[in-house]
Parts: sequence; C-alpha cells; structure tokens
Amino acid sequence: MFQRKFNSRQTGQSTMEYVVVFTILMAALLTMQTYFKRAMAGRWKAAVDDLGDQYDPRTANTLSSRSSIVSTNSTLWVVNRGSGLETHRIDITDSTDVSDGTTQVGQYEQK
Repeated sequence: MFQRKFNSRQTGQSTMEYVVVFTILMAALLTMQTYFKRAMAGRWKAAVDDLGDQYDPRTANTLSSRSSIVSTNSTLWVVNRGSGLETHRIDITDSTDVSDGTTQVGQYEQK
C-alpha cells in the first residue's frame, strides 16, 4: 500500500517537472521572438541594400535623345480584267530608331 502511494506521488512529481520545463521553454521562446524578428528584419535590410542605388527621379540627372527616320514607298496600280477591275498595291517601309542618353544618380542638390 505504501508502494502504491509513493508511485502515485512520483508520477505527479514527474508531470509537474514536465509542466515547469515546458513553461520555461515557452517563456524563453516568447522572449527570443523579438530578437528573431529583429534578426530577420536585419537580413532583409542587408539584402535590399546589396541591390545598390535604385532610380529616383529626385536624385537623377537624365539626358536622352531619340531620333526616328521612316521612309515609305507605296505603288498602286489597277488592272482592267474582262470581269472587272483588280487593284494591286506594294508598300515598302524602311525605318530606323536610335536612342542615346546617360543617367547619373545622386546628383540632386536641394535648394
């Protein structure tokens, strides 16, 4: 009979130890949550900073030029057939498009 009560107390003590360990573990994880969030935010910031300077119209000096040359030649003729008229057309188009320019970032001076 004494043995039975002793085992019952030992089981209760073991369960209580598990509850205490679980509570300490949860408290540690909740405390570390803030540090984990900050670490992830720092990694994201470092990754974005590694991308380099992005285009910003406030800090960019852009000079560009574009020219287009288009030449179109159309030939149209009509052939009289016995059953009616036929219309023929030939279009020849040559076009050239040239773009040139520079962009400098970081040249903005606030006045």
